[in-house]
Amino acid sequence: MSREEEVFMPALQGKNIPIVTTDDKWKMLFGEEGVSAEIQELATELKRLMDSQAAFKQKIKDIKRLKKTLLDEVIGISDRLNKGDKSAAKELDDRKRLIGDCNTQIEALEDQLIGLPREIYQLNYKIMVASMSVCYDRLHRNTDEINEIDEWLSNTRKELKKQVIRLQEGEMENFNLYSYMHDIFGPEVVDIFDMEYDPERNHRIRTPSADSRQPGA
Repeated sequence: MSREEEVFMPALQGKNIPIVTTDDKWKMLFGEEGVSAEIQELATELKRLMDSQAAFKQKIKDIKRLKKTLLDEVIGISDRLNKGDKSAAKELDDRKRLIGDCNTQIEALEDQLIGLPREIYQLNYKIMVASMSVCYDRLHRNTDEINEIDEWLSNTRKELKKQVIRLQEGEMENFNLYSYMHDIFGPEVVDIFDMEYDPERNHRIRTPSADSRQPGA
């Protein structure tokens, strides 16, 4: 018995555990990796046991139906025998023999059925524990990746805010420089230098009111 089984078995005693492999969503638990060979082997064995159980129950049902028919025939044959029909005696013996065979077969099938529910329960339990183990391993891996991405996004947002502030500070400094140049040297002198330095192309000068961006927006 695995460690997981030893831990969970006592806690799950008496709990109604559905047959997990009969749920269409069961295989979806394993994602792209698919069901492992070990778990698939357990699932195949579980299906075999369940098919055997269903077959035994159907056989018992069929034999009980036959037995009822024979019992009904016995009543009719007994009436004939009571009325003096000597040939009915052999038919009655045949029916009783067949009813005895039915009882023997039903008893044998019920004996075979006795251990199956427990085998099915234990095997289904193993599949459930193995499936849960796979699921929680994937949950842990996904959570580790989510945390890494979340940390990266958090750091990126912080860096983005810093860069936006630096961009705005640079634009504001350019604006102030250009304003001071106009105030100190006059527009005519600045225009002459503008022809050489071409601020429209080479220097980003934006008025504060033109920039609606806020850090972290």
